[in-house]
Amino acid sequence: MSERGPVTARSHEPSPETPSVPTAAPPLKAARRTSLLVTFVLGGLTALPPLSMDMYLPALPEVTRVLHSPAATIQLTLTACLAGMALGQLVIGPMSDKWGRRRPLLIGMAVYVLATALCALAPTAELLIAFRLLQGLAGAAAIVIARAVVRDLYDGVEMARFFSNLMLISGTAPIVAPLIGGQVLRFSDWRGVFAVLTAVGLVLTLMVWRSLDETLPPERRHTGGVGAALRTMRGLLGDRVFTGYTLAGGFAFAVLFSYIAASPFVVQEIYGASPQAFSLLFGVNSCGLIAVGQINGKLLVGRVDMDKTLSVGLAVITVASVGLLLMATGVFGEVGLVPIAAALFVLMSAMGLVLPNTNAQALMRTPHAAGSASALIGTSSFLVGAIASPLVGIAGEDTAVPMAVVQLVCSLLAVACFAGLCRPWRSCESAVPAAP
Repeated sequence: MSERGPVTARSHEPSPETPSVPTAAPPLKAARRTSLLVTFVLGGLTALPPLSMDMYLPALPEVTRVLHSPAATIQLTLTACLAGMALGQLVIGPMSDKWGRRRPLLIGMAVYVLATALCALAPTAELLIAFRLLQGLAGAAAIVIARAVVRDLYDGVEMARFFSNLMLISGTAPIVAPLIGGQVLRFSDWRGVFAVLTAVGLVLTLMVWRSLDETLPPERRHTGGVGAALRTMRGLLGDRVFTGYTLAGGFAFAVLFSYIAASPFVVQEIYGASPQAFSLLFGVNSCGLIAVGQINGKLLVGRVDMDKTLSVGLAVITVASVGLLLMATGVFGEVGLVPIAAALFVLMSAMGLVLPNTNAQALMRTPHAAGSASALIGTSSFLVGAIASPLVGIAGEDTAVPMAVVQLVCSLLAVACFAGLCRPWRSCESAVPAAP
């Protein structure tokens, strides 16, 4: 398939032989804007991973019964998809720097549709795990290339604003995905969930093919092979400030993952809320994240330094984690659901100040390798989240202490990476490095 013409080109890029050398960000491209349709396409791409994970959750008990497999084996279908999304970004990100954004994205989406259809037809748990791994590997193209496209089109505060706009779309996925999955199960079995995901993937693929132009012109692409890609990633990780923002965002994402993994047990099993009440609280918390993300993009970005906003967000997450730990350990005596729900709401809402700004600040330093940088950002977030999620249940389902401990530790690590590596008080180091 032929590629469409690039939106525009940017000059002063590093040669392929020196892919690890960061260059100065070009001037703000005020004339380059995406249409509303393209905004929705990019939002849909970033929403595809949570849709793939969360829409399937209500069907887990049925899958266990139908495939005659233990629950632990069926849980591996979630782990396989998550691992695929993490590792796939390391491959697809550098591919998009070499071949452009459009071609790898279309190939990845096509494979995603095929893998999802195979999941709907899987006769055994082992094949379902294998197909879910393939689904995650292919679906990684959606999120990693969507971030790279945003980096191609925007700089500075405009990029942070656009990430906040994407959060408005992609942030609704965790809210509606379990609801959609539950409704599908009223009219079909668990295979119907994958049929719906197949249709969603097909629609997104067609929208990408018709609406998303190539954003990386040929003169800005890397010509090296695997070795060049590895050198590029090594050079990115050698940038202390980029690594600081990446790790800070990854540990903050782990706080979010631990909440998703533990909140059903904490809210329902420990504090006795009904499934309907839990769904309501989960939706309210997600709305808080979206609302604060919009405040960040519409009101704060461009008026308040992004590092200051990020500092406030990390501080709020840390304080909320401390409050949760104190309540879980009984320091305040016997507490009910309302204080716990309030602390979780504050913690989730503050993510709207952290996640868009860590992504924007990290990607602003990588105009020469947005695909590889996006891959490192996404892979670190998914891997750290995957490691943190099982730890929240290490002491069983009758205590919220592990969740609070994991959240506090990850919050403190995020603060340490931000303060120790990014050093936001030294603006000359936090700025995008100039070309030699």
